[in-house]
Amino acid sequence: MKAAICTAYGPPEVLIIKEVTKPVPKDDEILVKIMSASVNSGDARIRGLRAPGIFPLVMRILFGFTKPRNPILGLMFSGVVEEVGKDVTAFKPGDEIFGSTGTRMGAHAEFATVKAEGVLAKKPEKASFEEAAALVFGGMTAIYFLKKAGIDSMQQPKVLIYGATGSVGAAAVEIAKHYGAHVTSVCSERGVGLAKSLGSDEIVLYTQQDFRKLDAQFDIVFDAVGKTKKKDASDILKSKGNYLTVGGMDVAKERKEQVEFLGDLFDRGEIRANIDKIYPLEEIVEAHRYVDSERKKGNVVLKIQS
Repeated sequence: MKAAICTAYGPPEVLIIKEVTKPVPKDDEILVKIMSASVNSGDARIRGLRAPGIFPLVMRILFGFTKPRNPILGLMFSGVVEEVGKDVTAFKPGDEIFGSTGTRMGAHAEFATVKAEGVLAKKPEKASFEEAAALVFGGMTAIYFLKKAGIDSMQQPKVLIYGATGSVGAAAVEIAKHYGAHVTSVCSERGVGLAKSLGSDEIVLYTQQDFRKLDAQFDIVFDAVGKTKKKDASDILKSKGNYLTVGGMDVAKERKEQVEFLGDLFDRGEIRANIDKIYPLEEIVEAHRYVDSERKKGNVVLKIQS
């Protein structure tokens, strides 16, 4: 099978396409024919070993010291169950699924094995494989942080989302709207169209206005790109408001329930799969370059098989 191999930590050029042995599922695993997979900031951080503080050392311990222990990267995917281990009852061959491979990675290939009891769910009926793959990373991260802030127990909360048109930010806008929030989105001029289409109630262009000086008070300030500090929100947070950022020490915890929730919201038309660009697997280097550019609006997706 074809796979994108990460030969070392470094720039996108460390990735090559290579023929490798098709994996065999263990008793508690399923073999998935990968149809699509996202290329997101998580993939780029692992490939480039980019993280603040002591995190690069932690990443080396988790993923490998000189290069990724599993050279096939890729966390979020959609696909078709090809084969199941003898102990698997939750899925059967032919099931269309989506989810995350977690720290084992491996989704940037034509086939991958995943734990049947992992972060997986049946693919939304109304979603294409590309759309399903695009839902997972931003959606799970947004759910984790917004629920940590208590959005599901608030009445009509006021939420500011900084970086509202990236994969996490775009998902956060739609999920916040699901909870009845009044959403102020902070983005660039290039993201205005997307921010409006997501349902933003107000839009702040960071090139023209300092969000820190807004004449408003928010229940939640969520930095979806990790470019701000808590002190930046001190003047715009309510006394019991919550500031959260993807750029801190807290890492979103993945849960099966999150994937199921995203699929349900998609089929009900409450969220979309916000896709910026789709690349074939053979253009994995270009996909990573685009993610590294920090110019993407929404998600970057690999179309691996038809």
